[in-house]
Amino acid sequence: MHPATDNRPALLLAMGPDTAERLLTDAHRQRLAALTRTDPHLVAHDLTAPDARTAAALAEAELLLTGWGATPLTAEILDRAPRLRAVVHAAGSVKHHITDACWDRGLRVTTAAAANALPVAEYTLAAILFAGKQVLRSAQRYAELRTGHAWITESAAWGNHRRTIGIVGASRIGRRVIDLLRLFDFEILLYDPYVTDPPPGVELTGLDDLCARSTVVSVHAPQLPSTYRMIGPAQLAAMPSGTTLINTSRGSLIDETALLPHLLAGRLHAILDVTDPELPPPDSPLYTLPNVLLTPHVAGSLGNELHRMADQALEEVARYTHGEPFAEEVRASDLQRSA
Repeated sequence: MHPATDNRPALLLAMGPDTAERLLTDAHRQRLAALTRTDPHLVAHDLTAPDARTAAALAEAELLLTGWGATPLTAEILDRAPRLRAVVHAAGSVKHHITDACWDRGLRVTTAAAANALPVAEYTLAAILFAGKQVLRSAQRYAELRTGHAWITESAAWGNHRRTIGIVGASRIGRRVIDLLRLFDFEILLYDPYVTDPPPGVELTGLDDLCARSTVVSVHAPQLPSTYRMIGPAQLAAMPSGTTLINTSRGSLIDETALLPHLLAGRLHAILDVTDPELPPPDSPLYTLPNVLLTPHVAGSLGNELHRMADQALEEVARYTHGEPFAEEVRASDLQRSA
C-alpha cells in the first residue's frame, strides 16, 4: 500500500504491439508498479490517436517507458503530455522516436543500448573465433567428403594465435568487442575518426591500413551519411585473400555490389547479420555462397536477452524516482555520431 500522498512519478508504457510482452516479465511489471504510478498492463501502441484511457495516462505521465515500435514523439503528441519530463527507452537507438520537439521541450532521454551491445559483441566474438578456425569451410568440406582426410595438412594456415583483428568503429559494441578480444592472443587495430586515445593495447590506424593488415575486419560504426558505403572498392581490394568481413552494424556501410565479386571468386569470406536491403532478394548469391554466413539480423537482443534491456531500463526508472542522474543519458549532440 502506498500513502494517500503518493509522490511516485506517473509512467506510461509506449511501444509496438507484442513488444512489452516479449520485453517485460511479471517481475519487471511488479517492480514498475512499485517504483511508479502506472498500469503495467496498459501499453500505448499508437499515440497519434490514443483511446480515452491512454489519453488520460499520457496527460498524467511524467515518464514514458518506450521500446521497439514506439510512436515518434512529435510536438503534437508532446502537447498532450504536459507533465512529461523523461523518456526511458528499453532498446537501443532512440533516433526513430525522439524528435527535435523532445529536445526543444528539454526532455531527458536514456537508452538500454549498453545492454543491447553485449549480445552483438558476443555474436561478433563467436564469428571471429569461428573465422580463424575456418569452421564454416571445414564443416562444408566434412559434409562433402564424409571420409578420412588430411585435416592437419589442410589446416596448416588456420587458427587464432596472434591474428590481426580490425575493428571499424569504437561504438558501444565496438568497445565491447575489444574488451572480449583481450582474453585471446589477438593483435587489435581500430579505425574511428573520433578517437584520439585508443584503449590500451589497441593500435589506432587508418581505414585502408586496417583493411590491408587484418585477417578479420568487423564493422561497428553507426549508420550516418559519412559512413555510407565506407567499406567500398578500395577497402575491399586492400584486404588480403582469405580475409573475413563481419557486419553486425547496418548493411549500408558496406558496398555489397563491390563485395560480391570478391565473394564469388572466393577471395574473401563474409559473416553478414545485416545487408542492404535488409532482406536480400530471393536470387541473391549471399544465401548460397559457401564462403558466406548470412543470418537474419539476430546478433542483437532476442529471446531472453530482451530481459537484460528491461533490467537496465528499470534501473534508470529507479534512478529517476530517487532523484539520481541517468547512467546512460542520451543528449542531442550524441546522435550526430551514434546509431
